[in-house]
Amino acid sequence: MSSNSNYGDNAMDMFEQQFEKDKLKEAPLAARMRPASFDEFVGQEHIVGKGRVLRRAIESNKLPSIVLWGPPGSGKTTLAYIIASTTDSHFSPVSAVSAGVADLRRIIEEAKERRKLNRQRTILFIDEIHRFNKSQQDAILPFVEDGTITLIGATTENPSFEVISPLLSRCQVFTLKPLTGEEIRIIIFRAMKDSLRGLGALKVEMADDALEHLIAMSNNDARSALNILEMSALTTPADASDKRHISLAVIEDTIQQRALAYDKGGEQHFDTISALHKSMRGSDPDASLYWLARMLEAGEDPLYIARRLVRFASEDVGMADPQALVVAMAAQQAIHFIGMPEGNLALAEAAVYLATAPKSNSLYQAYTKIQQQLKQGPSESVPLHLRNPVTSLMKDIGYGKDYKYAHDYPGHFVRQQNLPDSLQGKRFYTPGDQGYEKQVSERLKGWQQEKDKE
Repeated sequence: MSSNSNYGDNAMDMFEQQFEKDKLKEAPLAARMRPASFDEFVGQEHIVGKGRVLRRAIESNKLPSIVLWGPPGSGKTTLAYIIASTTDSHFSPVSAVSAGVADLRRIIEEAKERRKLNRQRTILFIDEIHRFNKSQQDAILPFVEDGTITLIGATTENPSFEVISPLLSRCQVFTLKPLTGEEIRIIIFRAMKDSLRGLGALKVEMADDALEHLIAMSNNDARSALNILEMSALTTPADASDKRHISLAVIEDTIQQRALAYDKGGEQHFDTISALHKSMRGSDPDASLYWLARMLEAGEDPLYIARRLVRFASEDVGMADPQALVVAMAAQQAIHFIGMPEGNLALAEAAVYLATAPKSNSLYQAYTKIQQQLKQGPSESVPLHLRNPVTSLMKDIGYGKDYKYAHDYPGHFVRQQNLPDSLQGKRFYTPGDQGYEKQVSERLKGWQQEKDKE
């Protein structure tokens, strides 16, 4: 009876293995090319490079509960499967989209039994954990805490907002970065050349401009890049030599978006950002929006544009409208929070705000003067009365002596030496006559008049 039972189990195992092989053959290219080891994994060197803490924890089979936070296509699910194949743990993957509390309880009960029988650890992988509500997260909390399961959560949303604090405090959060263009290029080439899991048997060749457009339109998402590649290859007929040549036109047709003349690493990159900067400086919202869209639609890194907007807010708007810097930073945060393409309007709003704001480069000029002063002059000591007398000795030698506390005087202003001796009377900052800086100018004039009365 036992022999027949073993035979049945073996037959079932063979059937399941063959079923999995057949399923993999029919799976999309992105699933077939999913790396099975760190040797195949591309990107995220800061957390899984050789010697890095997560890599060491996985390879030593001492993995704590973790949350992988990163944009789509950055490798979160792949990392979870690599952990499954690298450790001696039982792997139970679920999707927060379809799993419920009953599924979690079943996995937990199985984990308890597994622990009793052979002391094997269970890894519970929850994809899109941010979609679990509080009660679902509460259901697994005690079992993460007592070690019944080791949790791996994957999320595209900020876990501090979406994962309950008690659960998050028991997990180590690892942040994944968007894949770079070069990393996407490596993944594409591997898929084109791999004859077992990829498109090698189709003898795919791709034009350089088609490849660049594919990389740009993938939005740093490896899965998206492979999906576009597979569709392009399967719909391109072979030529007389049995090769499939993927042109720019094929990629454009697959994506349904025309490639714009733009080179993210070359002259057009710098020309276009210069055009955006000068259009905003020239208070032209239409041109500003146009050049912004040219870059975004061609696949430019939105955070690069956000950094330029933040710089512009300080350099060209400055104190004429201090709110400009707040708007620019809000756009940068919006890109982090909702990503692209939804974040394009946040950047557009910031660009229009900056273009239509009053302009002043007085801060830029003031800081430049100070830089020149520091290069030319000696490094002056801080006047004694401005120093903080932390100890009695400092107080005895004059630290803080005769310092005038501005709040004790009318208008919260008092005349006092604040620059080093050699720079007394030196003016670095001269406010402009636009926007808020008009108020600043009047305020400074009023204080100067108070000085003159003394």
